[in-house]
Amino acid sequence: MLKIDTEKFQQAEYYIEKYGQKLIDFIPSLVTAILLLFVGLWIIKVINRVVKKIFDNADYDITLERFVASLINYGLKIVLFVLVITQLGVESASLVAIIGAGGLAIGLALQGSLSNFAGGVLILLLKPFKVGDFIKAQNIEGTVKEISIFNTRVLTFGNQQAIIPNGKLSNETIVNYSSEGIRKENITFGISYTSNVSEAKKILLDLVMEQETILKIEDKMPMIVVAELADSSVNLSLRYWATNPDFWNARWYTLEEGKKRLEAAGISIPFPQRDVHLYSNNNK
Repeated sequence: MLKIDTEKFQQAEYYIEKYGQKLIDFIPSLVTAILLLFVGLWIIKVINRVVKKIFDNADYDITLERFVASLINYGLKIVLFVLVITQLGVESASLVAIIGAGGLAIGLALQGSLSNFAGGVLILLLKPFKVGDFIKAQNIEGTVKEISIFNTRVLTFGNQQAIIPNGKLSNETIVNYSSEGIRKENITFGISYTSNVSEAKKILLDLVMEQETILKIEDKMPMIVVAELADSSVNLSLRYWATNPDFWNARWYTLEEGKKRLEAAGISIPFPQRDVHLYSNNNK
């Protein structure tokens, strides 16, 4: 019994001698790593406050602010993690290689998502449109309801929600109807060749001039011109400017009232027609 206890004691003494010194040598590195962790987290917290203050004083999109703040926060924490692990004795080259390989694998697996991510960053930075704007993109027209990092949500005229990936949205044509605050309309009225052109022009021009919602300033005065001598009609182009909130009501009223007034004046609006001539062939 005494022999067994002596063997255990000798074995324990052996392990203490073998690993005790290593543990003693490791303690300073461990303490330094812990201090580095706490100091690093404090510095990151201070940097996050400074970034938030900068964003609060600048006019940036809230989505972009949150994204950049999160990117800075997590980026700094990754750097801190590498520093702490390196302080504990892990080779930095190996750790960086592992992180790089993991990043490459993730990048290849998420190519489409990364494309949308990059597109979202570009949209939030360049601001081709903002929430509330009426746009046309990817053959979709509607009001922008939300701009996120990966996609943009658009509410169509039929009250349907369209989700457009930012990758495609940032690389193709976007028409923003709201950016300038006012829009120019061009309505075509076709009248018959036998109608009085001057009278028709006066009727239509008076119609838009009497509307308060249609702009009448400097180089944005309403005008009407003969735009085309078409196959079945003389096409008059009625052009005017209106603010975005008044645009559609002005258009709908002008179309309906214009037709009524032209008809009341005896000016006909012809429909496309074609004359067909039949010839009989008696030669056999």
